[in-house]
Amino acid sequence: MNTAPGAVDFLVAAALVLVTVSATCAALTRDPVRQSVVLTLLGLSLSLLFLVVQAPDVALSELAVGSAITPLLILLTVRKIRRGPRDGGGERTGTSGGGPPRTDAPGPSGTRS
Repeated sequence: MNTAPGAVDFLVAAALVLVTVSATCAALTRDPVRQSVVLTLLGLSLSLLFLVVQAPDVALSELAVGSAITPLLILLTVRKIRRGPRDGGGERTGTSGGGPPRTDAPGPSGTRS
């Protein structure tokens, strides 16, 4: 490969800056959905760094795991948590469930509205 050493050093430094910025943004992001997007950018920048330092196999692995699988798992987990338990499981029936309050129940004074 016939490239100037200064050009390679510049590419490595630029990739390191990109990794540092995206990792800092991922650490400071509080919303899990946005954090998964930032983690995708971090995975892409790490893949670029590994490609620049002549490690294409590691770059492909990081591209698959860090840019695709991990953010997808985070998004699926957030979706599962926000949906809550499924209806019909028998946990919400009765008075101790978490459902909406009954409208036909007597009020505090004993009268129905």
